[in-house]
Amino acid sequence: MHFTADELRKLETYLTRKLKLTGVNLKKRERAQDSVEVLIDGEFIGTIYKDTEDGETSYDLNIAILEIDLK
Repeated sequence: MHFTADELRKLETYLTRKLKLTGVNLKKRERAQDSVEVLIDGEFIGTIYKDTEDGETSYDLNIAILEIDLK
């Protein structure tokens, strides 16, 4: 299950609009085809996983926030 260029574009547009951010970029991962890295202004912030089941596709955004980053 891989991400198409069209999916990446649509997801970047969606995240930019919904999160009211600029500099959102998605990068394909070398070893995993079911997920992409999410970067904001070049900084890694999370991963989007793709799941296709019963003919429907969903995307799961996973962001880990370290306590040190809150200071």
